[in-house]
Amino acid sequence: MATSLEELSQRVSAAFADRAKLKDADTVAAVRETLARLDAGELRVAEKGPEGWRVNAWVKEAILLFFAVSEMQVMEVGPFEFHDKVPLKKGLDAAGVRVVPPGTVRYGAFVERGAVVMPGYVNIGARVGAGTMVDTWATVGSCAQVGRHVHLSGGVGLGGVLEPPSASPVIIEDGAFLGSRSIVVEGVVVEEEAVLGANVVLTASTQIIDVTGPQEVVHKGRVPARSVVIPGMREKQFPAGKYMVPCALIIGQRKASTDQKTSLNAALRDFAVAV
Repeated sequence: MATSLEELSQRVSAAFADRAKLKDADTVAAVRETLARLDAGELRVAEKGPEGWRVNAWVKEAILLFFAVSEMQVMEVGPFEFHDKVPLKKGLDAAGVRVVPPGTVRYGAFVERGAVVMPGYVNIGARVGAGTMVDTWATVGSCAQVGRHVHLSGGVGLGGVLEPPSASPVIIEDGAFLGSRSIVVEGVVVEEEAVLGANVVLTASTQIIDVTGPQEVVHKGRVPARSVVIPGMREKQFPAGKYMVPCALIIGQRKASTDQKTSLNAALRDFAVAV
């Protein structure tokens, strides 16, 4: 077994560049050990440092190689039968994680103590922080990084970003609230304690427009901390004429009086937004 992260990363990256190396038992062991450490929370796909978020591309490479070295298997859980290469996560009781049937956490994801997964889905490589609620039919896509005390309301969709390995995953920072059926994909970052209203859709190209001042300020790929965001539309000229295209509007900031645990509805009502 490999004993250092440097050795693991070297073996994984070499095999990702040359799949023939997967014939070597030590290389396969390095891939499996990387996934085991990812599952245990000892490794993560992306980390926040002084200069912002940094992607550990070799960990994503290990996930892709894990698919290559794993075999299809039948898994039976009570009356349910699954047929896949990746097993379900185990040890939820000891980990202090609540998963409500038929909620699913896949092996290779890490969920911190005190998080709750309703009948939603947490995919491989994802990380969910302590005190976070993954509500009914919410999806945490592959490699998405969800902070602590986040609320993902019913039907929220966080896109998976597994390829290319260097691409940044979707990141939801601590204390954020995402309203029902909101969607965040393509590596968008929702910063600390931001609030997304129901049905907000954010892609890498979505214009996130701060309309709180005398002139608009446009962001892309990032929702500033503590922003309150609702769906919007803006006019755009096409060869066939002018049409309305989706955008997102920053209509204010969470007030200092709004406790971090206040509900999404209450935060939006501070700005007279119907919910």
